[in-house]
Amino acid sequence: MLKHLFCALLLALALPASAIEIKDDLGHTATFAAPPQRIVSLLPSLTETVCELGACARLVGVDRYSNFPAQVNALPKLGGMDDSNVELIASLKPDMVLLAVSSRVSERLRALGLKVVALEPRSYRDVQRVLGIVGQVLGVDDAQRIWRHIEAGVAAAAGSVPAAARGLKVYYEVASGLYAAGESSFMGETLTKLGTGNIIPARLGPFPKINPEFVVKANPGLIMIGARGSEGLAERPGWNRIDAVRHGRICVFNAEDGDILSRPGPRMAEAAQIMARCLREKAGS
Repeated sequence: MLKHLFCALLLALALPASAIEIKDDLGHTATFAAPPQRIVSLLPSLTETVCELGACARLVGVDRYSNFPAQVNALPKLGGMDDSNVELIASLKPDMVLLAVSSRVSERLRALGLKVVALEPRSYRDVQRVLGIVGQVLGVDDAQRIWRHIEAGVAAAAGSVPAAARGLKVYYEVASGLYAAGESSFMGETLTKLGTGNIIPARLGPFPKINPEFVVKANPGLIMIGARGSEGLAERPGWNRIDAVRHGRICVFNAEDGDILSRPGPRMAEAAQIMARCLREKAGS
C-alpha cells in the first residue's frame, strides 16, 4: 500500500501544476500538459462540439462526414470510422485525436504515440458528460453553458407541440434496412421530451434493426424518415394499413436536417425543433 502511495505521489510531482488528466469512454487515461492546439476529430458530433466550444481553429483534420460548421470543409478529410487514414492522421502531428469508441484505428494511433480520446455520446446524459470532458481538455471554463442552451431549446420545442400530438405513436427510421430510433437513443429521448410515444421500446436497444411486420402491428400514427429511405415506403408489404401511411402523416427529412437529427451534440435543440415542426404539421392531418 505504501509503495503504491509513494508511486502516486511521485507521478503527481512529475506532472505540471496545470496538467489536465481525463478518462475516456474506453477507460484510457490521457494527460495533457496544456490544452491541445492541434486536434483531429473523427466523429461529426465531436467536431461540432469542439467548434461550439470555440476551438474550431485548433482542428487540423476531420472525418469525411464532418461538415458543420462550414469552415471544417476546408480541412483534410481523413476517412470514415472504418477506413480512417492512419498515416495521414500521423502526418498532421496532432496532440489529440478525438474518435468514437467503435473506431477501428484507436489502438493503431495509440501505438504511434498519439494521444487518443474515445468518446461516443449516445444519450442526453452522455452529451452533457462529453461536453464537460472536451471542455476540460480544451481549457474552457463553462462548457456546460452549451448544455443549458440545449436544454432550453428542447424545452421550447416541446412547448410548441400541439396537444393533438401528445401521446402520438411515432416510428422513426434512421437508416435503410429498417434501423429505428428506440426509446433509449438520444433521438428517442427527444421524442419523449416532445410528449410523443415511440413504438420501439427501450428493451430493444437504442437503434435496433426492426422486422417490417413489427411496425405494421405497432401501427404508428406518424412516421419520421430520411428522404433516401422514404422511397417506396407505402409499397412495403402491409404498410398501406398503417395509420401514418393511410393519413399521410409522414415527415421526410432532407440530408441537412438528417445530419442535425442524427448527431448527439450542440445542435440537439435544433433537432428537437425539426421534430416539433413535423408534429405541428402532421398531428392534425
